[in-house]
Amino acid sequence: METATHEILDIEAIRRDFPILDQVVNGRQLVYFDNAATTQKPLPVLNALTRYYEGYNANIHRGIHTLAEKATSAFEASRRAIQQFLNAAHVEEIIFTYGTTDGINLVAQTYGRRFLKEGDEIIISTMEHHSNIVPWQMLCEEKGCVLKVIPIDDEGDLILEEYEKLLSERTKFVSVVHVSNALGTINPVKILIEKAHAVGAKVLIDGAQASSHIDIDVQALDADFYVFSAHKLYGPTGMGVLYGKRNLLDAMPPWRGGGEMIKEVTFEKTTYNDLPYKFEAGTPNIADVIAVYAALDYIDTLGKKNVAAYEHSLLEYATEALGSIDGLRIIGQSAEKISVVSFVLDGIHHQDTGVILDQQGIAVRTGHHCTQPLMRRFNLTGTTRASFAVYNTKEEIDRLVQGLLRVKKMML
Repeated sequence: METATHEILDIEAIRRDFPILDQVVNGRQLVYFDNAATTQKPLPVLNALTRYYEGYNANIHRGIHTLAEKATSAFEASRRAIQQFLNAAHVEEIIFTYGTTDGINLVAQTYGRRFLKEGDEIIISTMEHHSNIVPWQMLCEEKGCVLKVIPIDDEGDLILEEYEKLLSERTKFVSVVHVSNALGTINPVKILIEKAHAVGAKVLIDGAQASSHIDIDVQALDADFYVFSAHKLYGPTGMGVLYGKRNLLDAMPPWRGGGEMIKEVTFEKTTYNDLPYKFEAGTPNIADVIAVYAALDYIDTLGKKNVAAYEHSLLEYATEALGSIDGLRIIGQSAEKISVVSFVLDGIHHQDTGVILDQQGIAVRTGHHCTQPLMRRFNLTGTTRASFAVYNTKEEIDRLVQGLLRVKKMML
């Protein structure tokens, strides 16, 4: 598989598509291993942004002049591309947001406030990002709902038997991450959705980490809601997507009020726009929505399965190489993982590890990764996380190993 992947993907050519990688940091060639926080952007995405601002910068939907029509056409082309990316049944099920966090809050503050009541139960998991914890806590405080948490085992997998015990006729909503940003664990979301639906609950899947690594079919999953951010799949920052089943979106009230989300406004009454515009008040992030089309096209050109296979080879190589370092412990050893390795070094604070690696030109993420409850589950304050993308190489992983050996030499 690895040989075939190398034959299909020209990694050196791919690296040339990412200008930011060709730089020296602290006297060393940059090694960028912070892809779970945000991926770098290829030239087609950068060029799409430049073309928009240089060639047809205009507000959309409400203009009849040529630039406005061209911008509107490109904007809506991205919506159709995302529909295909997720295999959504209807293009109006694609709502543009400002990111995954924004999408989760939209659902909590519209569906949650409209349909959940005192005593209803919401289920999340131990491995959730804060953005999939805090909105539900806020809703519970307001509505008197009860928040339940699926535990995980020492390998970083959900304990499905415990999930089943949590489900009951009181369960009205389940919101779980598709892939853990801190552990890399791929959750069996189809099973989670099926079991939730069996008791009548609706389900939101946080796909922030899954979107660039896993084929997503919201119809096959039967997800009620699915959210992700463009910046984690080689697209721009500040742009995200909420998918929702059309009947649910129709039943939900608008969240933000203003232009675009209305049909008619009088001082006596406002009538709201149809989907998807009911949830897209004001001037949207036009340039970045347009540029996400180029990001999806870039992934499609490489082939998502090819990318996943190559990244898995990096994961296997890194797991073995890092595992050879005395005193290094990998946190999250699920059999089903994306290319994320979180670890701790005995006797060395993760922040010190990150600083010393940065001095050698190696960018990793340190801290709790916005998953403080998960860190507490493992009795940790944080970890060092290396996360890999299609432009990374085994040679860079070798540099990480050497860098960590230097950390140990300096700190112990």
